[in-house]
Amino acid sequence: MTTTVPKVFAFHEFAGVAEAVADHVIHAQNSALKKGRVSRSSQMSGTSLNGNGSTESKTMERVNSVRSNASSRGGSEDGATKKLKKEKERRFKIALSGGSLIQVLHEGLLKRDDVQWGKWDIYFADERLVPFTSSESNYGLAKRKIFDLIDTEKYGTPKIYHIDESLINDPQECADNYEKILIKGFAGRDSVKLPMFDLFLLGCAPDGHIASLFPNFQENLRENLAWVIPVENAPSGPSNRISLTIPVICHSHRVTFVVEGATKAPVIKTIMERPEKGLPSSIVNEGAAGRVSWFVDDDALKDVFVIKKKYKFYDDENLTE
Repeated sequence: MTTTVPKVFAFHEFAGVAEAVADHVIHAQNSALKKGRVSRSSQMSGTSLNGNGSTESKTMERVNSVRSNASSRGGSEDGATKKLKKEKERRFKIALSGGSLIQVLHEGLLKRDDVQWGKWDIYFADERLVPFTSSESNYGLAKRKIFDLIDTEKYGTPKIYHIDESLINDPQECADNYEKILIKGFAGRDSVKLPMFDLFLLGCAPDGHIASLFPNFQENLRENLAWVIPVENAPSGPSNRISLTIPVICHSHRVTFVVEGATKAPVIKTIMERPEKGLPSSIVNEGAAGRVSWFVDDDALKDVFVIKKKYKFYDDENLTE
């Protein structure tokens, strides 16, 4: 693995991280809704993300391609009407992990008045297979900390795509079911090899796992076909989980890590200084090179040799990358 240096934005304290991440999320939202998404499907279709030299065509077998037929719409539309219709149909597709990331979003997003919640499609990077009422459920935590607190009359209601709670005792079936949800959301009208999120938000645990992808565990980091995989007998936390895979994460328009606290400093040091160790975050830094940002507080960067950047807040009217 070559050394790929992502953008690292450092902050003195948690409040600074939350404010900047919220701004970053809103910029991604506005870019998706006002300018549309940049398609990289042709660019990515022949790219291997696990170093084996090819991306197998079998991936396509997972997607039931349903292409729209213009002639079936019963009449022609002028260019302006089509453009307006397309703009109204645009959605902001975001994937969230759990843990402290949810608190960061709670602190940063809920106080803003420019979140177009009604145009959000929210998916989960991973899920612990526990009841939604459990404190360890990513969806349950996000629901209590974010979704239940949205003023839906003012800002609209996001579409939230979570696992089927009735399947938590069967990791494989739960993963297969969630993959079908992704296929419906991303491949309903086009043939795609991988879903492309506008923004993929992740944390990083002290042991180096991201989403529910653990280092050196069950060959999960080498999965190159599935969009969603079951994770059984996890090394820490709830034993059974599902997780979106490395190729899905790396195909996103933006990938953002949010990490805070001194307990994360040792693993951040390894990720940034020893990418050859192959931790999941290092693989993503490489596979999504140029599209990865880290929002980190000073405690998590203690004794870490990395070039830190000052975060520049976006002007909502200026959506240049």
